[in-house]
Order: sequence, then structure tokens, then C-alpha cells
Amino acid sequence: QVQLVESGGDLVQAGGSLRLSCVISGNIFSSDIMGWYRQAPGKQRELVARISSGDFTIYVASVKGRFTISRDNAKNTVYLQMNSLKPEDTAVYYCNLWRTADYWGQGTQVTVSS
Repeated sequence: QVQLVESGGDLVQAGGSLRLSCVISGNIFSSDIMGWYRQAPGKQRELVARISSGDFTIYVASVKGRFTISRDNAKNTVYLQMNSLKPEDTAVYYCNLWRTADYWGQGTQVTVSS
């Protein structure tokens, strides 16, 4: 059974940085599509960034140039480096793996104070 465990969420001031990590039980395959989503209070969950085969990446417009998604297959880990954080980035961040089915982590809270 695939399990995803996120970490790295914290309270940070606007302009600060955080790095989220997502460790996946078992192996990561190059064909896996990994993503980070977030859900703010009262809002729908949205895709933040995704990395797929060949390390092709996409980002939601609001984080382009500030966030970077990466993967380390040897460590079964996906990262989200978040720089220049803004209060509107406050949300619970979820790691997602798609491999013929969707797998989710439990989420990690990111709070950005103004």
C-alpha cells in the first residue's frame, strides 16, 4: 500500500521561505506523476505544482517564479521549495501521487503572517 507523509509546514513571515517534503513508501517510478496541492479555509483544493516523466513541471500562475517542485527518486521524496511567501499562500498543503490511482498524504499546514 502506498503511503505519503508530508513535512515541513510551519508559521513564517511574509517574504520567508519553507521547503516541504513528501516521503513515499516504496519506490518512485519515473512514470509517476507527483504533485502538491493546497486548500485554504473555505476554498477548494487547488493544484500548486506537478512534476511528471522527464521532470516536466507545471505551476499555478500565482506561484510561478516563487515555488519549485523537485523529486529525488533515490530518496522516494518530492519537494516543494517555497520562496517569497505571501499571506495568500496560507493553506494546508497536500502531496499527491498518481499511478493508475490517486494517493494523498495527510497534509501539512503552512501559515504566512503579514
